[in-house]
Amino acid sequence: MNGNPQQGLGSRAMRALTRLVVTLLVLAMGGAVAFLLSQLNARTFTLLVENRQLIVMKGRMLPWGATPFQPSDVGLADTYAPIPLEDHDVPLRLLAERFSERDELDRALFSELEALARPRIASDEPQRVERGVYYLRRAERLTGLSEEQRSTLKRMLAEVAYYQARQKMDDARKLINEALSQLRLASESDNRHSRNANQMLTLVEPAATTLEESLRKAVHTLSAPPSQEQAAPPTPAAPKPPPPAGEPQTVPPEAAQDGRDAGGGTP
Repeated sequence: MNGNPQQGLGSRAMRALTRLVVTLLVLAMGGAVAFLLSQLNARTFTLLVENRQLIVMKGRMLPWGATPFQPSDVGLADTYAPIPLEDHDVPLRLLAERFSERDELDRALFSELEALARPRIASDEPQRVERGVYYLRRAERLTGLSEEQRSTLKRMLAEVAYYQARQKMDDARKLINEALSQLRLASESDNRHSRNANQMLTLVEPAATTLEESLRKAVHTLSAPPSQEQAAPPTPAAPKPPPPAGEPQTVPPEAAQDGRDAGGGTP
């Protein structure tokens, strides 16, 4: 009878120890799962639309939650800064997607930047084209693009290259005109720089005036759309149908006169 209480006490102690070990294992496994989920969430990117801006979100070091992506590198911070959406609507499927790699995020961002840039660079309004160029510059910063997206970006940049060159030539023309005006003002005034200004004006004015006129022609004449008369090719005159069989042919007076002159007059 003395062995039974000791055996029961030993059994209870063993069961308590077993429950403690199992509890500790469950807690350890739960902690390990929470840590792995936190690491996975911290490497995950999502997109959020707020105040008509597309914001890149990065997961917290927790199993859930995200904050705006703010890299410490200045270049990356500019690349992933909020994107103004203006009148563009982001697809809901894109907002529900989670990106585990930055390359996937870059490809998704490019699709939205392309949709924002394309109608603007096709516009004839300088301000809209400027906005389109802004979105293309943002797309250029993305390093994880696919080959197809890189080709698309290259074609779109080529489309705006003409506009940018035209704008720079117009800016150069304005600067040359302004510089010549300032030199004329300085040369005509009684100041310590008038002599030097007059010498500079004498040296550069002929070439600068010619260059300014060339730039003006390139920007405002050669780059203008063709007029309707220039664009439409001349319509050839329709040939006259031959007279019906049996009817005498009418000879124009000029041709008859030519014939009489060649034959020496009327017989």
